[in-house]
Amino acid sequence: MGGSESSHGGRKVSFGLDEREQVRVLQGIRLTEDVVNRMKESPQSKRDNQRSPRSSSGTAPSSPGAEGKAKSPTGIVSPPLRYEQEQALVQEELLRLAKREREAASEALNTALQRERNNTNEERERAAQLAIELQGREAELKRQEAFYKEQLARIERKNAEIYKLTSEQYQEAATKAEEWIKRRNTDPVCASLQSEILKCYQENKREVLKCSELAKQYQRCVSAAQK
Repeated sequence: MGGSESSHGGRKVSFGLDEREQVRVLQGIRLTEDVVNRMKESPQSKRDNQRSPRSSSGTAPSSPGAEGKAKSPTGIVSPPLRYEQEQALVQEELLRLAKREREAASEALNTALQRERNNTNEERERAAQLAIELQGREAELKRQEAFYKEQLARIERKNAEIYKLTSEQYQEAATKAEEWIKRRNTDPVCASLQSEILKCYQENKREVLKCSELAKQYQRCVSAAQK
């Protein structure tokens, strides 16, 4: 009896061929309780259920020769027929398992795809939110820049006004000082007393003490002018 291996959805199954080239699963698959029970059912009861019911007009029973072909004299199903039934049940179970595994794989794939779509949507929404926040920050920076420029221009204008006023005041003070200096240079202080003292010294060269009173008056006049 030959043998081989097969795989259904990642499940390794070992099977072999009997003398009638019929598949018999040996190992690698776990049959459900329903399949096991169906395999244990009496083959005779299955054959009785598969017979066609008699019609109302009465149909002649099958010949003894036909019944002899279906079962052995002891009423037990022949091994080839039983193997075929087992093979059909196992193949049915394989198909059911393969279908279930395909459905599970499809569900897992759909779940993964949905997760990827959700992640993509979240990333897209996050990128849009970041773009909005960036635009808001740029607008705030522009507003602050305009405010600081306005404040700087106001300070520059104020400094220019202060400089202009200070320059005018300085120029006015310098002009007044220059005029005062010129006036003092052109107008001698206590000129009359100075003339009298000179005249007194010329007349009293040998008696200069006579001019002491005029000298005192001249000193007082100069001191008063300096104040």
